[in-house]
Amino acid sequence: MSEDALYDIRDDRFRGLIASSARLEELYTGCRWSEGPVWFSDLNCLIWSDIPNERMMRWMPDGNVSVFRSPSNYVNGNTRDRQGRLISCEHGGRRVTRTEFDGRITVLAESYNGKRLNSPNDVVVKSDGSIWFTDPSYGIMSDYEGHKAEPEQETRNVYRIDAPTGEIEAVVTDFIQPNGLAFSPDEKQLYIADSGSSNHEVPRHIRVFDVVDGKKLTNSRYFCSIDSGVPDGFRFDVSGNLWTSAADGVHCFAPDGTLLGKIKVPQTVSNIAFGGVKKNRLFITATQSLYSIYTTTNGAQYP
Repeated sequence: MSEDALYDIRDDRFRGLIASSARLEELYTGCRWSEGPVWFSDLNCLIWSDIPNERMMRWMPDGNVSVFRSPSNYVNGNTRDRQGRLISCEHGGRRVTRTEFDGRITVLAESYNGKRLNSPNDVVVKSDGSIWFTDPSYGIMSDYEGHKAEPEQETRNVYRIDAPTGEIEAVVTDFIQPNGLAFSPDEKQLYIADSGSSNHEVPRHIRVFDVVDGKKLTNSRYFCSIDSGVPDGFRFDVSGNLWTSAADGVHCFAPDGTLLGKIKVPQTVSNIAFGGVKKNRLFITATQSLYSIYTTTNGAQYP
């Protein structure tokens, strides 16, 4: 694939983030909807979700792919906490869970104000150990990615789980369908995608909030819009550039919100994760497949 066929360069700054000789590699195919990639540097592997097939998959650098967990309870987004444990959002259980080192599963959140959550979607962990997750209704809209049910929460919220107490608090309540989220590398801002346009006539945008005292979000403002499909999952590189999923590939935005360029992917992209030994390998989950491509930047230091 030529550079022109692989990259859509909108700003010369993008040339400093990509390698002209790099190639998009399809590492695995056969999923129904790939999601939630998370890199395990200590185990040298990538875990991701295949939601409709109710399984989680594991890819190794030698090319071996195996089933990590089945049934998965329709797990969607994944991350790791500061101790290296797997944190997952379950559509099926409508909960956020932690996989302990011995394999036991601990429930971290399954209700708010006495009512069940909708279907936790994506999750990140702050350096203070707090867990932040989105709760749209996608997993209860049909039986394809969970169990069809009526929502009990009046709104689709973003929540914070306090590390010392386990207390759950709604930090944002005005999204149509909150989806991916990520902290800026310095953790002073939290970025949250609203993918409501997949079901409503609203912009396909990512908003940014200031983080106050590590607990509150203020100063909500528009950051960027996606011109193809909707924003789903995204991550930052060490320079603060935001790399997000889209219908036509991966879009890269500068810290000022300028679209720098795109990596073209032949399937609709759901999420991305930086990984590999130097965290310069971009792993991409798309409709049926797991892809990767090397970049000339490095992912922000997530666990």
